Amino acid sequence: MTHSSSPRRALVVQNNFSPFGNKLVQSGYVNDDQMKQALVDSRKSGRSLLDVLESLTGQQLPPDLIRQYKKQQLFELKILYGVESLDPEINQIPTGQIGDLIGTLIPIDMCRARKLIPLSKGEEGEKPYILVAMVNPDDLTAQDDLNRVLRPKGLALQRLVITNEDYQRLISSYLDEQVEKQKKIEEEQKVDIEGDLEGLGYLDLQDVQNEAEADLNVADAEAAPVIALANKIMIKALQEGVSDIHIEPQEEFLRVRFRRDGVLREAFDKPFPKKIIPAVTARFKIMADLDIAERRVPQDGRIRRRYDNRNIDFRVSTLPSKHGEKVVLRILDNSDTQLGLVKLISDPDTLKIVQGMVAKPFGLILVTGPTGSGKTTTLYSALSERNDPGVNISTAEDPIEYTLAGLTQVQVIREKGMDFAMILRAFLRQDPDVILVGETRDRETAKAAIEAALTGHLVLTTLHTNDAAGAIARLDEMGVEPFMVSGALLGVVAQRLVQRVCSECRIPYTPSRDELARFGLTSSGDGELTLYKANTLQPQEVHEASAKGQLCQKCHGVGYKGRCGVYEVMRVTERVQALINQGAPTSTLKEVAVEEGMTTLLAYSLNLVRQGETTLEEIERVTFTDAGLESELKTKRKSSLSCRTCSAELKQEWLDCPYCLTPRFQE
Repeated sequence: MTHSSSPRRALVVQNNFSPFGNKLVQSGYVNDDQMKQALVDSRKSGRSLLDVLESLTGQQLPPDLIRQYKKQQLFELKILYGVESLDPEINQIPTGQIGDLIGTLIPIDMCRARKLIPLSKGEEGEKPYILVAMVNPDDLTAQDDLNRVLRPKGLALQRLVITNEDYQRLISSYLDEQVEKQKKIEEEQKVDIEGDLEGLGYLDLQDVQNEAEADLNVADAEAAPVIALANKIMIKALQEGVSDIHIEPQEEFLRVRFRRDGVLREAFDKPFPKKIIPAVTARFKIMADLDIAERRVPQDGRIRRRYDNRNIDFRVSTLPSKHGEKVVLRILDNSDTQLGLVKLISDPDTLKIVQGMVAKPFGLILVTGPTGSGKTTTLYSALSERNDPGVNISTAEDPIEYTLAGLTQVQVIREKGMDFAMILRAFLRQDPDVILVGETRDRETAKAAIEAALTGHLVLTTLHTNDAAGAIARLDEMGVEPFMVSGALLGVVAQRLVQRVCSECRIPYTPSRDELARFGLTSSGDGELTLYKANTLQPQEVHEASAKGQLCQKCHGVGYKGRCGVYEVMRVTERVQALINQGAPTSTLKEVAVEEGMTTLLAYSLNLVRQGETTLEEIERVTFTDAGLESELKTKRKSSLSCRTCSAELKQEWLDCPYCLTPRFQE
């Protein structure tokens, strides 16, 4: 009895394996124990059974066994998903056919994200369809994405199942082919491009090569004119101290513009020829490690280069447009940035208020303003005031724009779930004193920041609002309870950046009463008010002035040099705190804040105009709005209620003082 049952037990153990597993055991490639171990390891690690077996035995499987394994794998996938399977070794699929479908119908980013690849177009009856191979044909999200693309074009979806290894081979083959095509295009265009660029006088290859070898790490410029041109653009931008580079395809040419001191200007006298658009765009995408084959969706990347013995980061963004991909590079260079609130805030009273808030041991400070208004510089200047060996400062940023010694700086990585809220929660377990959150854009981050402020930490973060009082409404829209905001918030700093008028060539003038009245100003009774205009020259005038030796050496005909900050600081006083708890509107909050001493953005900027730091034209461009003027006039009505001669209390609508007949109110 015992003797007869032993073979049955052995047979049962053997039948636990698949036919392929039994074949391996029978062939002597592995024994029973090794096969069991390989199956367990494959399930746990997610690696293919072949990889695990080769690692376990140190031997490579014979081709006939590999082929048998694949047949079994495809058969199992067919049974599992209930669709036909694809074996590219038997059913050859031309990569050109795949490329046509990806280029015109199903984008490459969808293929890579959902692990699928379009194979061919066909017809079943009278209805056309697209045959798509999928690693997971039951992926409902992938099916929804495909149907969203195919249905508007009257196409049905037919699925095949494919192994992950075969999918990777097909998609890699397609991408390699695209790279080779791009290289061929660049080679064909190289001669024409070089001649066009040199003919326009834009590209002295030898000059670019010498300059680049000292600063930017590039290849041989003479062998690749597009590489030399890309470096020429980057070097010129760094030399001129710009903040952004815009590479903009137009219908008949390629335009390059630089943003300097917040204003976009043409970078070169003449536009570039249209034929170089694909090559220049591809060059910047290659430098930023982006997918050059994908031209239908936006992409983001980063370029790092050395210039003048310092590291420079370029944050790269591409955007498909009508005439090609627009590329914008944001230059992140903090080597020349001087941090410190004293260097940023010119008004002594405003500076004292901000320094007082930063010195608090706990609470929340918000810095608001549009993109590019200097919020990050203000935050780091505040951190530099607290940066001390006895203070633990941690920052969460996307991206990290400044490097400050003594801080723990953490980069947001959303692909791994490491967002602002997660990093902030981790900070709270690391005994922080001061926390910087790069941007508050959702309820989870806002609540985490406020809770940190309420539990004894100083938290600094940014919001996108138009003014200081608007930050309260923004938090309310995010779903943060008013009592939490009023309990945690120390104050809100709203800011803008205006161009500083060139001190060497500015033009003094006396503004008319109508011009002053438009900004809510009046001239002084003691004499005429002197303001300044920028001596801005047109491109042809710049050449003429330069030839005559009359060009301003400081601003080079722009009329402005550098920028200065405009600030509006709302402190959370008892009155403001009560209004927040009551859910008061933004206009009421702003009015009370002004009553308690807040200088509005418009008032601050007009003070800069009076001091000769900027111009009325620049104020109109950056800070002048109807709402801002209304707020400023309200401020004047509340602060100009006494006669300048006898100090009698007056009503705003009176034209003359009824007591001493003085014809103008005290300003």
